[in-house]
Amino acid sequence: MIAIVDYGMGNRRSVEKALEHVGAQPALTADHDVIRSADGVVVPGVGAFPEAMRRLRATGLDEVVTERAEAGVPVLGLCLGMQLLFESSEEHEGASGLGLLPGRVTALRGPRVPHIGWNLVTFRRDARLVDGLGEAAAFYHVHSFVCEPEDEGDVVGRGEYGARFVSIVERGNVMGCQFHPEKSSRDGLALLRNFISVPTHPVAA
Repeated sequence: MIAIVDYGMGNRRSVEKALEHVGAQPALTADHDVIRSADGVVVPGVGAFPEAMRRLRATGLDEVVTERAEAGVPVLGLCLGMQLLFESSEEHEGASGLGLLPGRVTALRGPRVPHIGWNLVTFRRDARLVDGLGEAAAFYHVHSFVCEPEDEGDVVGRGEYGARFVSIVERGNVMGCQFHPEKSSRDGLALLRNFISVPTHPVAA
């Protein structure tokens, strides 16, 4: 069972249908106990970083997601959800994030913002999320901000839109993609199928 964290922002139903399509049992939920019992956690998101973090904190969902990540449960952030995994964002008034990955979120500097459309993502290393996808794949992006990981080792794939930007990250059981896999046809579904096959690895105290 895969818990889709429902804090009121994101393509939640589309993500739910995509996970069903690849054989998962998704649960769109804000119930802490359901999330705690899940085999994996997906954090979706469309909108502004500060508002998303306000909603997560108001419901205590930030603590639950962090708890599950620290327990070794696979966590996947999608689009804005990937940005929330990082320590902070400069969007609007700025805000602190979940802090599961070191780094920050900054404004995209491209020819036209927001960046909307298909973009080729080149993989810089092997990772479970992109297993079987070759050296590159095209995914559907919609974003005005980009993640800047502190650790280059967390970067799996980059796209290019005026300049290179980070599109996929993976550090242990914490993963993220800047695009919408649920809107990215065959390769997006393959990425979600890879995610649901990632086992839980308890983190040593």
